[in-house]
Amino acid sequence: MAHVTRIKANDTPKPEEILEAPKKPKDSKPKKEAKKADKKVKEKKETGKKPFILIRPFVTFGHYLRDSWRELRQVRWPNRKATWKMVLAVFVYTAIFITFLVALDILFDWIFSLILK
Repeated sequence: MAHVTRIKANDTPKPEEILEAPKKPKDSKPKKEAKKADKKVKEKKETGKKPFILIRPFVTFGHYLRDSWRELRQVRWPNRKATWKMVLAVFVYTAIFITFLVALDILFDWIFSLILK
């Protein structure tokens, strides 16, 4: 079961807290070390080998499956009560639409029978 965070009215921030600009955390690394780390990351990206042309479709499909699985893990599935409400809504909408189409069919059948007689 998913964890639900409840927010109460007394948990809201004060107006002066909202207007203040958020403070940025200070970096623990000096600028020179950060630049060196960025260069290392760029070098690793540049030296990365592309897979052989016959293997590339399988690698791409593997990436697709991995990314799809990650997205599915982020989905918040409805509970049983919400699911049944949605199912009922679909059935009601379907019944209304079927009734509308049948009424139109009867109307057009009557109009064409008047014209062709």
